[in-house]
Amino acid sequence: MVVNKVVSYNFFINTVISIFLFWSCKPQMAVASLINPWNTKELIEKKVLSTHFLDKVYNVNDFGAVADSTTLNTAAFDKAIKTCSANGGGKVIVTKGKYLTGPIHLESNVNLHLEEGAEILFSTNPKEYPLVHTSFEGTELMNYSPLIYAKNKTNVAITGKGILNGQANNDYWWSWSGGKSYGWKNGMPCQNDPLNRAVLVDMAEKDIPVTERIFGEGRYLRPNFIEFFECNTVLIEGVKIINAPFWILHPIKSNNIIIDGVTVDSHGPNNDGCDPEYSQNVIIRNCIFNTGDDCIAIKAGRDADGRRVAIPSKNIIVQNCKMIDGHGGVVIGSEISAGVNNVYVENCVMDSPNLDRAIRIKTNSKRGGVIEHVYVRNLEVGTVKECVLKLNMFYNVYGSQTGNFIPTIRNISLENVRVKNGGKYGIWAEGYKESPVENITLKDVVIEKADSVYLLKNVKNLNFINTYINEKKVEAIKN
Repeated sequence: MVVNKVVSYNFFINTVISIFLFWSCKPQMAVASLINPWNTKELIEKKVLSTHFLDKVYNVNDFGAVADSTTLNTAAFDKAIKTCSANGGGKVIVTKGKYLTGPIHLESNVNLHLEEGAEILFSTNPKEYPLVHTSFEGTELMNYSPLIYAKNKTNVAITGKGILNGQANNDYWWSWSGGKSYGWKNGMPCQNDPLNRAVLVDMAEKDIPVTERIFGEGRYLRPNFIEFFECNTVLIEGVKIINAPFWILHPIKSNNIIIDGVTVDSHGPNNDGCDPEYSQNVIIRNCIFNTGDDCIAIKAGRDADGRRVAIPSKNIIVQNCKMIDGHGGVVIGSEISAGVNNVYVENCVMDSPNLDRAIRIKTNSKRGGVIEHVYVRNLEVGTVKECVLKLNMFYNVYGSQTGNFIPTIRNISLENVRVKNGGKYGIWAEGYKESPVENITLKDVVIEKADSVYLLKNVKNLNFINTYINEKKVEAIKN
């Protein structure tokens, strides 16, 4: 007992001294001398809470589910999940077969488990999806329920070796994007019609309450696939996800999220693989992403709505993942107004002629946001189209994206990265004169081939340490 008191006392004294030293030094010196970011990553890993469930099993077949791919099983899934939760929780089993259903709403203490050979087919009829409090491209609204949805739940999971099939294609959901390559034709309605997506953005700018931002039928804003909204302690493990209408894995305003061994294979419009938004303490590991948009895109709200919510995404770890097709391997933004910090990416493989960038940060002066403390190590990159690292404060989509919220990008590190074909540039970084991209380090990076070493505009303190591009050592840049 005395020993424990001594240890606690010493720990307290050391902590006080560390804090004093940190705040008495210049910020850069303090960070460099007192904090090893990868030690911090290990502390984050240890504090992420894991799910635990009672050893009780509820088979959806016992609640009337029929695996014939045509019977609508929404009520059977709902009854099984609610019964499980009401009895203290456990595992809701989906056995081998194809189950058609509308949206699945999860409850606390429930593990939805898909056995090998089980496939859940989600209805393509929008009328099956009631309006719920959700989000579209970083703006909250009342819209179609996500295909799997949990709101204000704790200790909840989706596990197993089965398939979640959104059944989206050019005939269902995807054409709503307005993309001709996704089935849209002139005269067809879509999200880009003047009364749809633009109205939602305007409502957020005017601070219209979310409960009054009512969309759904006739507005053509596609639902997210799996969304955990204001949840705590979540596990998604083992499943394969295909044919998504929109964003695929979307924890929003959630804490303690583990995504492990998931395969995402969906090439539709805006088919981001995983979008943690306003979320903290997130681990994404051992996953495969093959997508129609960013493989992983860390978000923090769009423009005025992001500033209203004001919850940064932080403490996010990406480990041992494989990125194939996509606009970017690990991306931060563009919906990023509340800021992102403490991101750790390690031991990943990225390789595809259809992968545009490896690491990317995208924002603009309408988004704003502070993006800082992003650490990347041990990457194997085969081919990317555009560049290995892109840091962009002038991201432009949906027309002009200039405003009065100048973003900040700083403290980005790449270490031990091997690239065969880096595309156009090794690094592409563009900032503002009044807010340069700042404190960027490439250490032990080898890019065998790139058309150009870099494209830089308003960059401060860019450091190359033992870095080679096109077989030539890259020298330090004088600022």
